Amino acid sequence: MMGNLKSMYLLLFIAFFTLSCKKTSDANSQPVVSNLDVQTNISSNGSGNVDFTATATNATNYTFEFGDGVIKSNTTGIISYKYTAAGSNSYTVTVTASGTSGSVAKKSVTITVIGSNGTSLLWSEEFNVDGPPDPNKWSYDLGAGGWGNAELEYYTSRAQNVTVSNGTLKINLLKESYNNSPYTSARIVTRDKFAFTYGRVEVRAKLPSGLGTWPAIWMLGSNFATSAWPSCGEIDIMEQHGSEPNKIFGTLHYPGHSGGNGNGNTTAIANASTQFHVYKLDWSASYINLYVDDVLFHSVPNSGSIPFNHDFFLILNLAMGGTFGGSVDPNFASSTMEIDYIRVYQ
Repeated sequence: MMGNLKSMYLLLFIAFFTLSCKKTSDANSQPVVSNLDVQTNISSNGSGNVDFTATATNATNYTFEFGDGVIKSNTTGIISYKYTAAGSNSYTVTVTASGTSGSVAKKSVTITVIGSNGTSLLWSEEFNVDGPPDPNKWSYDLGAGGWGNAELEYYTSRAQNVTVSNGTLKINLLKESYNNSPYTSARIVTRDKFAFTYGRVEVRAKLPSGLGTWPAIWMLGSNFATSAWPSCGEIDIMEQHGSEPNKIFGTLHYPGHSGGNGNGNTTAIANASTQFHVYKLDWSASYINLYVDDVLFHSVPNSGSIPFNHDFFLILNLAMGGTFGGSVDPNFASSTMEIDYIRVYQ
């Protein structure tokens, strides 16, 4: 009897041990989620659309945290999402892949998206092709004197003064004798190539430095040939002079508000000449608003009584001295205004 009991206990122990090993083996053999990869396809047309494709070994579900508070899940890992915040914004997107065993894998990617906020990208210049500015988009104003502003530079179309390289437009102001002028620079325009009425303009730029420098990002009424300035209207999205490098001017010029009597305001920022900032115009039939880094600093009510209800074209230039640039540093040698992009939305 005792022998039979011992045999029975031995068999039960063997069975229990075998079952325990099997359970442990089964648990260890559960599929582990691994090799998570996330690919993105970002629309460049200002729609805010981004296509995501996530893949992972042994994953059965994917959760996308889009970085703007929205979270979505699916089983395919393929999803499209529309970002609606206006302008260029960066988001950290986190994808979590999970499997049947409870195993998970996470990966985060940072993307930069041009959001629409109900508008569409009408025109853009990303300055991604090295060489001269795109001749389909830009032409040059050439000459000295700044057309009445008593500027000291001669505007040229030379590569020394204006070029695209490493993803930015560079307008170089140089101290050199050229055609009886002591400085050279460039002024490029979209006249006869692109003009528009109403919209949002965003320009990401880094400004020059040096006493006497006068960079400008601005617009002029396309009818200037038949409706002389200031009747054609002028919108100065950004002006700066080297004596106050972190003071940004935004101004409208029109009859009654020409020259130093422009309808404008200023704002102070940091590192205007060492960091890029976004200078923005928001223009409608009801208002004209000027911003730096999305901070409103000047607003003008628009109406039919002022000349801001027809086509305008874009102008980029870097002047020296003159009525706004003022006194010049005698030791000045060179400086540069860099433009990362220009985007126009409607």
